[in-house]
Amino acid sequence: MNETPEPNQRNNSSSFRSSLVAALLGGAVVAVFGAIAISAGWIQSDSDSTTTVAAPVSAPISSDSDGGDSTLVNQIYKADGDGVAFISAERSPQETQEFSPFGAPESEGGTATGSGFVIDREGHVLTNNHVVEGATKIKVKLGDSETSHDAEVIGADPATDVALLKVDAPADQLHPLALGRSSAMEVGDPVVAIGNPFGLDRTVTSGIVSALQREIQAPNGFSITNVIQTDAAINPGNSGGPLINSDGEVIGINSQIQTGGGSGNVGIGFAIPIDTVRAEIDQLKETGEVEHAYLGITGVTITPELAQAVNLPINKGVLVQEVVKDGPSDKAGVEGGDTTGTIGGLEVVLGGDIITEVDGEKVTSMEEVVALVNQADPGDSLELTILRDGNTKTADVTLGDRPDSIENPSQSE
Repeated sequence: MNETPEPNQRNNSSSFRSSLVAALLGGAVVAVFGAIAISAGWIQSDSDSTTTVAAPVSAPISSDSDGGDSTLVNQIYKADGDGVAFISAERSPQETQEFSPFGAPESEGGTATGSGFVIDREGHVLTNNHVVEGATKIKVKLGDSETSHDAEVIGADPATDVALLKVDAPADQLHPLALGRSSAMEVGDPVVAIGNPFGLDRTVTSGIVSALQREIQAPNGFSITNVIQTDAAINPGNSGGPLINSDGEVIGINSQIQTGGGSGNVGIGFAIPIDTVRAEIDQLKETGEVEHAYLGITGVTITPELAQAVNLPINKGVLVQEVVKDGPSDKAGVEGGDTTGTIGGLEVVLGGDIITEVDGEKVTSMEEVVALVNQADPGDSLELTILRDGNTKTADVTLGDRPDSIENPSQSE
């Protein structure tokens, strides 16, 4: 089974900017008016204490003045190809997945194939969680070698679709790739993808960064934000492979494509930003999982148009739609709405609290609330300034642990 999931086109950031609604369900952004839930909420950290486990490349890769892009791609391929892994994950015959990457059957012979890349001399390999989830046996081939090595899952985070493997391979066959900074990428920057599309190992494709700060849905219903969009060809089997910048550094994990209803690449691929993954590696090594903060509300961004349509007292802020019962916000006394209205064909729950500030910082959109929750850890406290019945109140919310998944992504809880 080749696995590279297909996101709904409404999952990108441009859709959110034009939409009135986004909802936070324990660190998850949920499209309240849509047929699909979008989540956000891993713990992002740019702390200097985070350890980078990747070995650096010996020198930056640059194209010759006469060689152009083809020379650059060739250099990157030669430098990084040996660090790319071909992954085969066997599942029991009855093991099935609801998350279909291309709207096609998920399995052939109970084996999923995907890509990955080595990040250190200890044999740690990064890939997508959906490539290895539920696997009973994992085999890894490195570079152009035909030798298969046993591997095991050290840790996984379904919310960001990342898994960390440990491969039992000789040290001289481990060629770590350097981790770059996805935050340094700009639209138009050249990128290279190396992976195993359709089982064709060590395939290289090239392109550019087509867009930044996209949002895609992880298999467990939560969203991954700050995603890199690229036109480098990504197909089934590329899942988990590296997206590489012009310096030969990994700046993303290739994960999903937009197919336009077909089953192949149409020039729109998505890579999980390496900055997000970098912040998770130590947790995956130490505990096998990643903790995510949980607020426990759904909400809608208030715009001047929405405020006028439903006669809200202010035209900026976040209107709380629902509060998860017994969740962190519920325990802090935050109240959701009790009346449903339809505005421009979109359903809105009215009568709930309006969040105007978080920890004294003014918020004007649900995305800003999401970002603040993403920066926090479970157990941290956030002070919400809310407007209720014309009165300003505060609610101290102790953030909880986010649920493992959204069981019904089309609805908030």
